[in-house]
Amino acid sequence: MRKTIMPIITSVILMMTACTSANPDEENVSTAAQTETESTVTAITYEIDPSKPLVALTFDDGPNITTTVQVLDILEKYQVPASFFLVGNNITPASADVVNRAYDMGCEIDNHSKTHSYMNQMTQEEISAEVNYVSDKVKEITGEPTKFFRPPFIAVNSDMYEAIDMPFICGAGCNDWDTKVTVQQRIDNTLNQVTDGTIILLHDSAGNSQTVEALDTIIPSLIDEGYQFVTVAELFETKGIEISGDDSNLYTVVQ
Repeated sequence: MRKTIMPIITSVILMMTACTSANPDEENVSTAAQTETESTVTAITYEIDPSKPLVALTFDDGPNITTTVQVLDILEKYQVPASFFLVGNNITPASADVVNRAYDMGCEIDNHSKTHSYMNQMTQEEISAEVNYVSDKVKEITGEPTKFFRPPFIAVNSDMYEAIDMPFICGAGCNDWDTKVTVQQRIDNTLNQVTDGTIILLHDSAGNSQTVEALDTIIPSLIDEGYQFVTVAELFETKGIEISGDDSNLYTVVQ
């Protein structure tokens, strides 16, 4: 779907941050939202210059037919891609249309487990079932399985690395799952953490309008600072890092 980017060889800087998520409530499907997601989708157009700093914008806990749609509208406005880490139980026929829109725009669809539970307390069979459910659903929608996994609550153990055949992603978060965190705090905390190769961790959970509002400042501010927005896969590829299921790192910054 996108052009091949010639990779460059650099080192990987790994950072762990205190990242947490909240699993949103499932909302009702409305005819208006269904109509909106069925409208014609125009792909985001952009080219990657590997000599400039890169940032990967990511969202957890979707999909839904409200906030996820608003996030996509912002991405379309600024012509930047993002990566969405889906919770399987939130995938419905209506929200699947939203996922399809994101994919057709040029966004990446990734894996955040089926139930958003503490997977470090599960057996390997239960872990595999959680991840495979999402990957299978995403493949049904987009034709491609998921490439990256973000552990719920960033809780990991050796059984998870053994059972999950994808690199693990954390990210630089601003606790935007917490309604007490103001729009300005979300903006400031995000911008203060960004360096070349940063993976930004935000949430498109239903009703998270403060993050939608913050995006309207975060994205143009980073563009003004010279950053390019890429998907997680494009970040790895451009930085020359091979995507491997044997990777036992937890990525927040890739350089």
